[in-house]
Amino acid sequence: MRLFAIVLACLFMIGISSGEAVAQLRAGAAVIDATPIQFPVFVNGGMTSRSLDVVKTKINVRAIVLDDGKSRIGIAVVDSCMMPRPFLDEAKQLASQRTAIRPDRMLISATHTHSAPASMSCLGTDADPTYVPYLREKIAEALAAAEANLEPARVGWAVAHAPEFTALRRWIRRPDRLAVDPFGNPTVRANMHAGANWDDVTGESGPEDPDLSLISFQAPGGRPIAVLANFSMHYFSGEQGLSADYFGLFSEGLKARIAPNGDTGQAPFVGIMSHGCSGDIWRRDYRIPAEARDEAPTIEGYASGLLDIALKAYESITYDESADLAMAETRMELKYRVPDKQRLEWAQRIVDGIGERLPMTGEEVYAREQIILHERQATEIVVQALRIGDIAIATTPNETYALTGLKLKLQSPLPRTMVIELANGGDGYIPPPEQHLLGGYNTWAARSAGLEVQAEPKIVAASLQLLEGVAGRPRRQFKQSQGAGVAAILAAKPVAYWRLDEFAGPDANDSSGHDRHARYEPGVAYFLSGPRSDRFCAGSEENRAAHLAGGRLRARIGKLGDTYSISMWFWNGMPIDARSITGWLFSRGHDLSRGADGEHLGLGGGENHPGQLVFHDGNNIVAGSTQIGRWTWNHLLFILDGEQVRIHLNGDAAPEIETTISANNRVSIDELFFGGHCSGAASWEGRLDEVAVFDRTVSVAELNVSPVE
Repeated sequence: MRLFAIVLACLFMIGISSGEAVAQLRAGAAVIDATPIQFPVFVNGGMTSRSLDVVKTKINVRAIVLDDGKSRIGIAVVDSCMMPRPFLDEAKQLASQRTAIRPDRMLISATHTHSAPASMSCLGTDADPTYVPYLREKIAEALAAAEANLEPARVGWAVAHAPEFTALRRWIRRPDRLAVDPFGNPTVRANMHAGANWDDVTGESGPEDPDLSLISFQAPGGRPIAVLANFSMHYFSGEQGLSADYFGLFSEGLKARIAPNGDTGQAPFVGIMSHGCSGDIWRRDYRIPAEARDEAPTIEGYASGLLDIALKAYESITYDESADLAMAETRMELKYRVPDKQRLEWAQRIVDGIGERLPMTGEEVYAREQIILHERQATEIVVQALRIGDIAIATTPNETYALTGLKLKLQSPLPRTMVIELANGGDGYIPPPEQHLLGGYNTWAARSAGLEVQAEPKIVAASLQLLEGVAGRPRRQFKQSQGAGVAAILAAKPVAYWRLDEFAGPDANDSSGHDRHARYEPGVAYFLSGPRSDRFCAGSEENRAAHLAGGRLRARIGKLGDTYSISMWFWNGMPIDARSITGWLFSRGHDLSRGADGEHLGLGGGENHPGQLVFHDGNNIVAGSTQIGRWTWNHLLFILDGEQVRIHLNGDAAPEIETTISANNRVSIDELFFGGHCSGAASWEGRLDEVAVFDRTVSVAELNVSPVE
């Protein structure tokens, strides 16, 4: 009898322990109408102030509250262009008084519709004084309503590929086609929508992120409660009147397709589209010729097409009924890029002339912004991470480039990671540091883009640290997978091999195992699409490349001597009639004391063999015969064997160029430049990838390069 009692006690304790170990997830969701009741209202999204008094679609606050018995988390997505951190702190404090949710366990973000009432002052528009307190109340009301709807739930994840619905809007301009910034300086090497004129540009300034992510919540029996979606597309403009933009249409479309009839006696299903990392993203793909693009798509058609993709992914979701919760946030002070004395004096003269009215021109807008940045000097931002079972959400308070979102997703401890931007604040664009050198609207100092140059890496570092904390495991180390093309290069035993797949510079890592890392010079955009993903990567992973915009890759490889080979892929972004040499692909350092000029390979331009490979040894130029298309990937194999030079193009066994160089033009300095001449002349404007150096002659067959069509 005593033994039986002991066994029962043990089983009871085991039951308690098991019950404590298994979380019971609960979820509740709600939608609250936040359409203004006083008109007209100021509207964010333009350079100068505007107001609207017509409502096209409702302005809503959509909320989800989660609870696992230990933690309670609130997520609200607001139909707003952006909301400042102090305002959101007030909204969280108000919501915490009406719920059991701590303020630091609330994530509140903006959809970034450009057709919503202004709740934040930015550029030429001030916050609407009557709408701000109204919206604060509605945010608290939405979180309280979602909490009241808490019920047992399960959670699932899906991600779909939607590349036809997003693309880069920020393109790199030619070095001879710089535009002028609002301060009167020709600094703009990259700007929005420059790709509309192909003659002005060399290519996109970064990668896109075509992933459409879904977090789905259902009751245990399968009744849908809510879906939180996330996609990187800036907004869909052109609305006449206040509008929730495509974000609202998508959210309502989820409800119509997933729960068209609702469930009597149950809280209605809530669909939510949150804003992904879209600072350099828009819907129009400028890679497609203008005559082949649909220049006037409807917002309804856009939302419907994206919903088709989302619903197919939704149907594949499997669910977890025991997901636990974790959330953390950090606050940090970041400095503004404040004006120097000369710019401040310029700004003050203009602002003095404005008087009490709002600015009416771009110059006046940016003059006023300089005064504001000078007065503020710094700001506080909020960064968060949360976990729902094995699903993570990271946040930034900014208009974040797609590259930054990819950095977070690919390094997150949890592969299922969503990144929501413009969350917990509206702190403007945060370009990666290298993008500041390229200039453009996204970098012009203002409240819309005023944070310090190092803001992006600081926010990424903070976010990854928070993700590690909520996941309880270290971040993943991103390393591009190796396909058959990589295996062939490594089998040929290069002395250095740069895959050029870095998120950022200045180092280009050597994949050969010899630690001969190269160095990026300033003027590079990172993580662009590279050549032959099916050859260089495994599965569906995309091969990555670097885009040079005035920068070069520089390396020293000991003593190569008179026999060496270089294998590389290249993609030209310049029109071939723009200059006499379109760009130099490779240059071996020269020894001026001997009068030697080295070996240099480039692409001809103007009347000098336009679009054809050209080899220069200091005395003579020898050209190939093949016309190389702009914005196409091509492979070259350069071979120096004593005095013999052979250059193979696109896997052709017959050389494209075959010549000799004289002994007095040989060099003794083994400094290599990729994407530029050693003298700095005619830097390559375009992409390079998969650069390998060999200290012997290598054949085309060894590298297994298929002819490129």
